[in-house]
Amino acid sequence: MTTSHQNRTNGAWATTVIRSTMWTAMLLGAGIMFAGCVPNTSQEVAMGNDYAQQIERELPIVRDPEVVRYINVLGDSIARVVDDRSLTWHFNVVDQGDINAFAVPGGHIYVNRGLIEKSTNMSELAGVIGHEIAHVTQRHSMKQMAAAQRANAGMSIGCIFAPSICQGAAGAGVQVLAQAGFAKFSRDDETEADRFGVKYVTRSGIDPRGMPSMFRILLAERQNNPSAVEGFFASHPIEESRIQTTEEEIAKLDKVVLSSLSRDSPAFQAFKRRLASLPRTPARR
Repeated sequence: MTTSHQNRTNGAWATTVIRSTMWTAMLLGAGIMFAGCVPNTSQEVAMGNDYAQQIERELPIVRDPEVVRYINVLGDSIARVVDDRSLTWHFNVVDQGDINAFAVPGGHIYVNRGLIEKSTNMSELAGVIGHEIAHVTQRHSMKQMAAAQRANAGMSIGCIFAPSICQGAAGAGVQVLAQAGFAKFSRDDETEADRFGVKYVTRSGIDPRGMPSMFRILLAERQNNPSAVEGFFASHPIEESRIQTTEEEIAKLDKVVLSSLSRDSPAFQAFKRRLASLPRTPARR
């Protein structure tokens, strides 16, 4: 099996895992959202923990202590200056070569090995993490699920209170919710996550110019090796306008402050070397 084919297989498998995880979580959360309300923080955390447990059983997660320590130190350095809900954040490296990252409600962030390998400095990876943190802090997945629930309220509420009368319909209703939960974010959500991501990494003392820099890397990769980034672009629509959006946010910053922020570190480069030295998890067949 070629590397590119293996990456596509892994990416498709990851998508299947996430969708099945959302199916399970939506069954658990149907009672929470029967009125189409956005779950509160404790409900979100409980649902997110359930997603994360299944994801981490199914996806190949890098368990090397040095890699785990670094990604959590970097992630926590950003999350601690933005979190106003006392979330417990968890950062993981997924041992897959395709370029992707995603957030699970409640504070679980996953970054693919392939994305880390493409980043050239610490600020580029930090920009991705800041963006994913923003999806959680702005509760984009929770709002999507609540909106989907409202759209399917007639079917779903009936099934909650009288499941015996709509077994087939219940499955269809939950299927819609499951597909909505981790569907690609809207352009407005992505723009909002970009704007907050710039603020978050800046507050943590990291140069936000890594975010548009990483976008340029991803756009170049789409031209040269589209299969490697198809998962990322499916869930994170990127256009040149997003580079402009982040650069406009960065232009608002004081130039003296901007020049004082960290762009790279020996610890990040050591982290990349350590990750590169680890054998890859074999693809599932």
